[in-house]
Amino acid sequence: MSDMIDSPNEGENAPEFTVSELSGVLKRMIECEFSHVRIRGEVGRVSRPGSGHLYFDLKDDKSVIASVTWKGQALKLATQPEEGLEVVATGKITTFAGQSRYQMVVSEMSVAGVGALMAQLEKRKKALEAEGLFDASLKRDIPYLPEIIGVITSSSGAVIRDILHRLSDRFPRKVIIWPVAVQGEKCAQDVAKAIDGFNSFTPGGAMPRPDLIIVARGGGSIEDLWGFNEEIVVRATVASNIPLISAVGHETDTTLIDYASDLRAPTPTAAAEYSVPVRADLMTWLSSMDERRLRSLSTSIEFKRQRLKDLSRGLPIPSELVAMQSQRLDMFSERLPRALKVVKDNKRAQLVQNSSGLRPQTLIGQVLQKNEMLERLFKNLNTNVKTSTDKARGKLDGLERIRQTLGYQATLRRGYAVVRDQDGQLVVTASSAKTKQKLEIEFKDGKLKV
Repeated sequence: MSDMIDSPNEGENAPEFTVSELSGVLKRMIECEFSHVRIRGEVGRVSRPGSGHLYFDLKDDKSVIASVTWKGQALKLATQPEEGLEVVATGKITTFAGQSRYQMVVSEMSVAGVGALMAQLEKRKKALEAEGLFDASLKRDIPYLPEIIGVITSSSGAVIRDILHRLSDRFPRKVIIWPVAVQGEKCAQDVAKAIDGFNSFTPGGAMPRPDLIIVARGGGSIEDLWGFNEEIVVRATVASNIPLISAVGHETDTTLIDYASDLRAPTPTAAAEYSVPVRADLMTWLSSMDERRLRSLSTSIEFKRQRLKDLSRGLPIPSELVAMQSQRLDMFSERLPRALKVVKDNKRAQLVQNSSGLRPQTLIGQVLQKNEMLERLFKNLNTNVKTSTDKARGKLDGLERIRQTLGYQATLRRGYAVVRDQDGQLVVTASSAKTKQKLEIEFKDGKLKV
């Protein structure tokens, strides 16, 4: 430190510092003395600027300490600061020379006590509930017998064994396990990613998409279960297109995923029971239903057989029905010859009456009359055609005279000429004629090359 301190002037015994030197000395002293401290206090104002750093206050009823968590560490905090939350913050005390103040650089943060956790949980629950994330209208029906069940839990421990064992006892199904951390800092991120991951599977693909998801873990303290209270887990649960059963903790434990899930199970074993029916009970029920079906079918057949017998008694004897129709046939067969004779006589009389108009003399007269009419029509046609032709020819001759009068040949006969270039295009001005190498002049009696 002696290299930064000027020697005192004569008559003075206090060394002189520059402002920066004094700030540096204070900074090193404070950081050396308070390099690792834990502070308990209530979170005051919280600021999250675009830089990604996290600024907040830690306070009690008398004092306030400005605090900061740098961008790289902010996302790793187990507990994110919320205004009014009582926390225990771990870090170091440093100074900020630009404003002559000190601040705490926080590297770890946890909620101070169960009471504070419960208060934070209740506040978060009300906020998410106000958004409608817990509405009953969002709940999906649990499939009666899913083909594939996705289980999100720790890969080791009694929970997964209990679920697999219970499913095997009740109704064996295909199970896909997505191992996650079920407590600690990684818990919420892992669970949310697992839910989104199952939803991203393609139905019928190499890794088939589950028909049902179970999120499970055993019991624990509120701190152990806190990952299932995080907002990211709640939103992933609500966004899931696959029905989801939550089985977190014991029956008395309640986390926010329980409110967002489609069905809450008190234990992981109960979640397995809610997922599938008991195969033996189902087989027994199907067997009883089959017996009831057979009894019902037999009773229905017997009832209809008796009904048929009762109705058949009211039917006439078939032989009597045939005999009656046979009698009617005999009666009609006797009346048929007489009816045919009457019809024949009537038709003959009509033929004789109508044949008077079919005599040869009458037909010849009609033919001659039609021939005379045809000759008259033919003569009229020739006359009309000649008249129309003469009129059209006269009109055509008049148009031809007009055409010749208006055509340029008539103009040539009056002493004019037509000038064309080597391509046959008309040349109408003297200036354009001078630019042509060859010209053709047409007179009334022929053409002249120039």
